[in-house]
Amino acid sequence: MATRIKASEPDHLSSAATGAEARALIRSGRFKGHTAGLAPGRVQGNLAILPRDWAEEFLRFCQQNPKPCPVLAVGEPGSPALPSLGQGIDIRRDVGHYRVFRDGECVDEPVTLDDVWRDDLVTFVLGCSFSFEWALLEDGLKLRHIEQNLTVPMFRTTIETVPTKRFKGGLITSMRPFKPADAIRAIQITSRFPAVHGAPVHIGHPEMIGVRDLSKPDFGDPLEVKADEIPVFWACGVTPQNVVASAKPPLFIAHYPGCMLVTDLNNSKLSSF
Repeated sequence: MATRIKASEPDHLSSAATGAEARALIRSGRFKGHTAGLAPGRVQGNLAILPRDWAEEFLRFCQQNPKPCPVLAVGEPGSPALPSLGQGIDIRRDVGHYRVFRDGECVDEPVTLDDVWRDDLVTFVLGCSFSFEWALLEDGLKLRHIEQNLTVPMFRTTIETVPTKRFKGGLITSMRPFKPADAIRAIQITSRFPAVHGAPVHIGHPEMIGVRDLSKPDFGDPLEVKADEIPVFWACGVTPQNVVASAKPPLFIAHYPGCMLVTDLNNSKLSSF
């Protein structure tokens, strides 16, 4: 069954022009929805938090799987701060909705981490496709999930990640529909942003990657694919939430799909050319 959150009112989006303003809205509890379109032009990040004795292997997993897990920053053990991504970030309170896993199972979906934070936890922030969406919008391409204030649909696939000793499992993808000419342009644009998933991993024929029904995403909202469009799939930073099912760390904390950390970095700085 698809996992879904209720979107926040669109007027909140326009009220947060910077990363700091977005985080202030989230931390105050005034914004609880998906962050697509929030603080336009600012880098957003997926979240993965693990105990220190699991962090080194998770970093190796990320290095071996840079498409779904491009590392933007790694925090100091026990510290909720991420100074390279923004002044005053408190990762315990600056993401609107979290998921807490114990032994590979999601056991809670809190709005803060105050009750679970420990002094041995290491925070990883991974690149997010919301950043390359900025570049697509700047080029005039339309993104239906943003127009309809929905969370982008995400699907489990049969594409396997490169495993480490404990971390292994299938790739999760996000999907956006485009007409063929626009799909070609989207490939060209996103190829410039390897730090936020880069080019798509699959185009069309969703059954070839194990996606049986586009109307039933594993995460996010269903999105119409019209007769003259093709589905385009990008690697997704929700992938770590899939691989923890086999790794079974005693504690793993992630963002709720669609609810990202909004940073102070400019998306344009991530372009490789």
